[in-house]
Amino acid sequence: MTTSAIRNLGHLFKRRKKTIDLSTATQWQLIGMKMRQHKLAWFSLKFLIIVYVIAAFAEFFAPFDPSDNWRRYTYAPPQSVSLFENSHDGWRWAPHLEFYKSETDKRTLKRHYQLDPETKVYFSFFGKTESYELMGFIPMSYKFIVPHDTKQPFFILGSDRMGRDMLSRLIYGARISLSVGLMGVFTTFVLGILIGGVSGYFGGTVDNIIQRTIEFIKSIPTLPLWMALSASLPAEWSSLTKYFLITIILGLVSWPDMARVVRSRFMSLRGEEYVAAAWLDGNSPFEIIRRYMAPNFMSHIIAVVTLAIPMMILGETALSFLGLGLQAPMVSWGVLLQEAQNIRALAEATWLLIPAVAVIIVILAMNFVGDGLRDACDPYHDQGAK
Repeated sequence: MTTSAIRNLGHLFKRRKKTIDLSTATQWQLIGMKMRQHKLAWFSLKFLIIVYVIAAFAEFFAPFDPSDNWRRYTYAPPQSVSLFENSHDGWRWAPHLEFYKSETDKRTLKRHYQLDPETKVYFSFFGKTESYELMGFIPMSYKFIVPHDTKQPFFILGSDRMGRDMLSRLIYGARISLSVGLMGVFTTFVLGILIGGVSGYFGGTVDNIIQRTIEFIKSIPTLPLWMALSASLPAEWSSLTKYFLITIILGLVSWPDMARVVRSRFMSLRGEEYVAAAWLDGNSPFEIIRRYMAPNFMSHIIAVVTLAIPMMILGETALSFLGLGLQAPMVSWGVLLQEAQNIRALAEATWLLIPAVAVIIVILAMNFVGDGLRDACDPYHDQGAK
């Protein structure tokens, strides 16, 4: 390739890599630019996208079904993973794990495990397996991790008291815990905008009644209120029914904060000239709220919603940990943490606390994204801080 051709390609690349004109950029383009400048928030957003993709396609990424158990390997420790193997021909690609040598104490009947470098369990990435349904309706026959011997289990993150794979249960639990946060926030989003919008737009007696109701709800301690509402659910209801009701409960308890934010924004916007013009044009109050007022601060609401999702996840985790939320056979991070309530688990099977680590990491990432969105949506935030 000649020098002139290389120069032309360089000019072509520069032309395609256009910078956004700030004078004509839309609000969402400006928010995107500001988010990319917030490195921690941008990295956290990418991390959360990966986590949600893994949770959504749990059947593909989990090595086993969360209910599969091997009683011979109860409380088995995590296995070390190697991607290469040293053979006579040198190093070669051979993903495998070191398996266990186990001994049972005849006095205490306690099983002791030791990793055996001589015994290896081989597996493949994107291997073919038995047919299953991805997300419950897509037929699939490939998985991300597939053992060569389907009858030989392996435990990358260890096993629980029933010999179930912790990695598979952690992935399936992410689907429930993370979706509870999204559905709960959706309920909060709808109620907060509706009730807060009515309160801020009409004011007067309507505003007083709504604000006193919000103050009453806020005066009740959150965790006892969650516990009382969850404990009132009939025990004979199915786990799926309880799952949807838990999300509604979390949303019903958390809408006052959103409503107050929306009310304050509506009270500042209802005196604007374009709102008066829309009213004189014959628009109904609902149309004015939906078409003219709500879009003006939707980016700010999205930032508030992002910061509210972690509270929903922590609420579900706390309720399930206390035995008042989701119950087996459903798998969530809170249900998994029930396994770590006894002294033996804390003393001998510390890997059962891995779901708590997952909760901490995801909550931190969501808080970083929320902070980044708040700064990006509020152009005067940094100036006020200075």
